[in-house]
Amino acid sequence: MRIQLGATGGPFTVASDIIAKDGFGALYKGLSAGLLRQATYTTARLGLFNGFNDQLKSMNGSNPVPLWQNAGAGLAAGGLGAVVGTPADLALIRMQADSTLPVAERRNYTGVGNAITRITREEGFMGLFAGCAPTVVRAMALNMGMLASNEFAKESLDGLGLKKGTKTNVCTAAFISGFFASAFSLPFDFVKTRIQKMKPDANGNLPYKGPVDCALQTLTKEGPLKFYTGFPTYYIRIAPHVTLTLIFMDAITQMQKKMGL
Repeated sequence: MRIQLGATGGPFTVASDIIAKDGFGALYKGLSAGLLRQATYTTARLGLFNGFNDQLKSMNGSNPVPLWQNAGAGLAAGGLGAVVGTPADLALIRMQADSTLPVAERRNYTGVGNAITRITREEGFMGLFAGCAPTVVRAMALNMGMLASNEFAKESLDGLGLKKGTKTNVCTAAFISGFFASAFSLPFDFVKTRIQKMKPDANGNLPYKGPVDCALQTLTKEGPLKFYTGFPTYYIRIAPHVTLTLIFMDAITQMQKKMGL
């Protein structure tokens, strides 16, 4: 997030600067919001995708679910899950970005509960959904890249001799999905971060009219590669999370089958 907003240097340089200025604990700024985001957005999108995928498997009988159907299920589950998780995601971005603002302009949220309460009081209930559109699009891209590629990778690896259902197949497919989830979602995450962080100037004007305006301004003024600012750092953040999530999700599914659930 700091790199996307213009911090200079690589991830280690940025992390060193944060620690030097605000202490080691600043690396965990917004942790409460991050945990709430995972508890709402991640559980919703994974649960929805599993439900959609089960329906697709039933519709296709013994045939593998086509990639385009898995992609559609991933898009729908990601979008719906993102709506649920937007308030926590907004609080997370603002809490992380707070120290980049001048002292007089900082929001100084004390935690996710304080953030959500103050946003509701100061901006109205719909203020909790600021940046919802780019958040939904970003989640749809990430979910499609993560879940559709995972199912496709499992089928492809099975054809190459890595039998579907084995630990090798599951882990390799999950690792592949981590890359596609990162590559598909970063441009949308970049726009989402800029939209959710922005504040009005002295005249009450915002720097962007919306996500489309933000994307167009970024494209025309800074070029297409700007959307991939901080990709190595973003990959290190997203890929392990995606990989472990898919591995644990498969393990839970297998455990449920053994218990007859």
